[in-house]
Amino acid sequence: MRATNRSALFLLVLTLLTTLGLGVAQAPAAPVGKPTVVLVHGAFADASSWDAVAAQLRGEGYTVVTPDNPLRGPANDAAAIKRVLDSISGPVILVGHSYGGVVVTNAARTASNVVALVYLAAIVPAQFEPPQLAIDPIRYPGSKLLPPVLLPKLVPGGVDVYINPEYFREAFAADVPADKAAQMAASQHSLALTAQLEPSGAPAYENHRSWWLLTTGDQAVPPSAQQAMAARAHSQVTAIASSHAVMVSHPDAVAALVTQADAATR
Repeated sequence: MRATNRSALFLLVLTLLTTLGLGVAQAPAAPVGKPTVVLVHGAFADASSWDAVAAQLRGEGYTVVTPDNPLRGPANDAAAIKRVLDSISGPVILVGHSYGGVVVTNAARTASNVVALVYLAAIVPAQFEPPQLAIDPIRYPGSKLLPPVLLPKLVPGGVDVYINPEYFREAFAADVPADKAAQMAASQHSLALTAQLEPSGAPAYENHRSWWLLTTGDQAVPPSAQQAMAARAHSQVTAIASSHAVMVSHPDAVAALVTQADAATR
C-alpha cells in the first residue's frame, strides 16, 4: 500500500474512533473556573506540612502548588514566591501559615493574579513593621517560642533559629499525634534570625480581600496577636480550637476556608 493511501486510511480510522468517543487517550482537562491554590509554609515547617490540605483541595478539583519558602527574610522570600505566582496563568488564592503570612502579604502586593489571601495562624505585619514586633510578647503574651524552646544554630552566612525538638509538640503541634509531631520536629526548616527583624513592605491586604483562620489554642502566635492583625487586615475571621499546626491537625477546616474564599471572590 502506498504511503499516501496508508495516511488516508489512518485519518479515516482516527476520525471514526473520535466520532465514537474511542479516540486516543487525552490528558485530563484543567479544572474550569477554579483558581490555583498556592500554599506557603512558615518557619519550623516544610512543604510536606500541606500534604493533607493539598490532597483534599485536589480532590475538589483545584490545582495546588506547595512551594518551598526559603525562610531568609520577607523581601527575599516574597521574591521567591512572586516568581511562583508569575509562572501561573489564571487566578490564584494565596495561603500563608505563620511566618508564611509575612511572605504572602509581601508577594501578593504586585501580583496581578492573586484574587484572595488566606491567613492561617499567621504573622502579618504592617508596612515597615518587623515580624517580631507584630507579635511583640509584651503586648501579646503567651508564645512559647522563646529560649530554651527556640534555639540558635550557626549556618553559612549567619545564624538561624529552630525549635528544640524536645518542646516541638508542646509549642507548635499540641493537637497533632506524638509520632507525627516528632516527624515534623525532625524535618523542620530553620528561620534566619534576621528574618524576624527585617521591616515588612506595603501589605497586600490593603487591596486584597482576606480570610483568617484564628487558632485559639496557639502556643506560638498568641490568639490576641492574631486578633489584632486580622482586625488591621480587615480579614474575615473563623476561630478554631487548634494548635499552631492547624494545617496538619485540621486540614478539612483549612480546605473549607479556601473554598469559602473562592466562592466569595467569583
